[in-house]
Amino acid sequence: MIKVGINGFGRIGSLVFAAAVKRDDIQVVGINDLVPVDYL
Repeated sequence: MIKVGINGFGRIGSLVFAAAVKRDDIQVVGINDLVPVDYL
């Protein structure tokens, strides 16, 4: 299992997250962004 952290959840970060969720061999362990959690 590959563990991934995403730095920024804009256009590219959200696309990476969507692609990672569809795969069984990748686990997103953290998302770093400047906006509050309510907006993610």
